[in-house]
Amino acid sequence: MLERLQAMKDQALADLTNKDDIVALEAWRVMYLGKKGELSTALRSMGSLSQEERPVVGQVVNEIRAVLEQTFETKRSQVLQKAANEEERRNQLDITLPGRTPFLGAEHPLQKVIRRIEDIFLGFGFTIEEGPHVETDYFNFEALNLPKDHPARDMQDTFYIHSELLLRTHTSPMQARTLLARQPELPVRIIVPGRVYRRDDDDATHSHEFTQMEGLVVDHGISMSDLKGVLLTFAKELFGEHQQIRLRPSFFPFTEPSAEMDVRCIYCGGDGCSTCKHTGWIEILGCGMVHPHVLTMGGYHEEGITGFAFGMGMERIAMLLYGITDIRQFYMNDLRLLDQFTQIAR
Repeated sequence: MLERLQAMKDQALADLTNKDDIVALEAWRVMYLGKKGELSTALRSMGSLSQEERPVVGQVVNEIRAVLEQTFETKRSQVLQKAANEEERRNQLDITLPGRTPFLGAEHPLQKVIRRIEDIFLGFGFTIEEGPHVETDYFNFEALNLPKDHPARDMQDTFYIHSELLLRTHTSPMQARTLLARQPELPVRIIVPGRVYRRDDDDATHSHEFTQMEGLVVDHGISMSDLKGVLLTFAKELFGEHQQIRLRPSFFPFTEPSAEMDVRCIYCGGDGCSTCKHTGWIEILGCGMVHPHVLTMGGYHEEGITGFAFGMGMERIAMLLYGITDIRQFYMNDLRLLDQFTQIAR
């Protein structure tokens, strides 16, 4: 028995010298010092020994356990220290290495266009207003000369929450809200950038959620020529000094007369190309003189008070300025698109 214990001790110590990681050490501990290990097995077999042999064998077993446990802890400390040294070496900072250029972000192309257009109109003396995305039927339709039975409501497919509450289909409700809040103050000169929502099938040129910018001017004696002058100056500021515009008759319930504004194609200069469908012109916004009913419902009853309004889609203008062909690219968080504007920012 004593010879077998001594042989087991020598074997255990020899095996321990080859263990160089924590997993192997733990396996060694279980084999020799665990509940079902070699020493525990030897203790359980002492029942077959004589009374004289048991104390002697028990003492030897305890001495071997003490030696193995001490040797194990020493080896374990060495392995842990070696692993820590290697980790420190791997993570050591080499101050001679060249620095890493951090990734620089940039404004989203849509946000760049919004900021650019805001700056233009702020220079004209406009102020920026914001309104609720969840709007009442009254401000979204009725206060804009669209009573509940008006056929023009069919022009806008609406997300209704209930019969009197909806997701706004345009930024035009802020016309009515601003007039009511400011009347009888004059002049009123505002722009309203913001998201709008319509039930539409998403494709390359349509989205159920997009961004508009509304403009409104109300004062004594505002005329169509004022509207044309502001929009022409805006087009020159945005697209270049040589830009031209044209106004085509159109219909909007909250303006009368109404018009669509086109600019000379920024790609072909008016010669005709696939982008402008060979017409030389590209439509960018709708506009017109504020309908008298809208002014009246907004609290402006005085004779001689007139105004104009316009509204444009930010995605459409951004697509023209940056050559983006699919409106969905604005919302897909594709770094291949966004990184182009990061490079521009650098």
